[in-house]
Amino acid sequence: MKAIAKSRPEPGVEIIDVPEPVLRPGTVKVRVAHGSVCGTDLHIYNWDAWSAGRMHPPTVIGHEFCGTVVEVGEGVTTHKVGDFVSSESHIVDPNDPDYLRGDGHIAQSTRLLGVDVDGGFAPYAVIPAMNARHTPSVVPKSVASMQDALGNAVHTVMDGPVEGQTILITGMGPIGLFSVAICKCLGAKKVYATEVSPYRIKLAEQLGADVILNPAKEDVATELRKLEPRGVDGTLEMAGKKASLDLAIENTRPGGRVGLLGLYPDVLDGVDFNRLIFKGLKVHGIIGRKMWETWDQMTWLLAEKGLDVTPVVTHEMPYTDVIEAMETLKRGEAGKIVLDF
Repeated sequence: MKAIAKSRPEPGVEIIDVPEPVLRPGTVKVRVAHGSVCGTDLHIYNWDAWSAGRMHPPTVIGHEFCGTVVEVGEGVTTHKVGDFVSSESHIVDPNDPDYLRGDGHIAQSTRLLGVDVDGGFAPYAVIPAMNARHTPSVVPKSVASMQDALGNAVHTVMDGPVEGQTILITGMGPIGLFSVAICKCLGAKKVYATEVSPYRIKLAEQLGADVILNPAKEDVATELRKLEPRGVDGTLEMAGKKASLDLAIENTRPGGRVGLLGLYPDVLDGVDFNRLIFKGLKVHGIIGRKMWETWDQMTWLLAEKGLDVTPVVTHEMPYTDVIEAMETLKRGEAGKIVLDF
């Protein structure tokens, strides 16, 4: 079969011939319908220091995908042929002590689909049954393909109170955009956003952000103090920039919460931790999706609360156009790109 793969330790990806994956005990075989290109895939495409230090080509990439179960492995009782599922990218040993105490999202045994093992950017994928998450038919297939990324936003937003709260979200990449929609769906009083890209500012407007501030054109901290003199109730830091962390510390009210999802390119110097301490801020580093609380919350939001994140899907194209997809993302001219397999 054809698959999108990192075949050599250098920039780029290729469509190559690979054997159809073989079912193993505890796994299911999925006929992939759609895959969503993630920022991690772009790191792999660029072959940056992180991907070069982590991957061992050749590897089929892709960790965000959805499809139909076509075979069930020995010992699997949770799935049957015909089930529609979405992928959870973190493969975790169910006997891992972290997983058993409810911290599977930070388990030390974690391997990543499409990074450490073959992923789902192919017509068929074989994954552990517990990583194939049942998805209601009411969820659009394009959204089903990117629930792994959407779950990051759900985890971050629902890590603290939302209803009636003022929330600042720094950075309108796809997960920041998802977070705007989730906050509005959960009844946030007001959602503030920061973003420099005109393209993504328009997407944030579509998703319901109440106020969008552009750090390239205005002093965001000053403007926020005018709008929220006591500070916002919570800040969701998605940008991975020191300036955004400083903004969170300065403009979150005393006793408020700061969720950190954005990854910083280097160790940070000059962060005012005394200010953070004296304000009594609740700071939490967020990674992945809680297994399996976040997935239950996501299903509830999509199937019962009417969460609509379809505006984030800005492009859909055949998987054979993967190079165009990567280059479009590289230029910052997309939200989420969904590939059709």
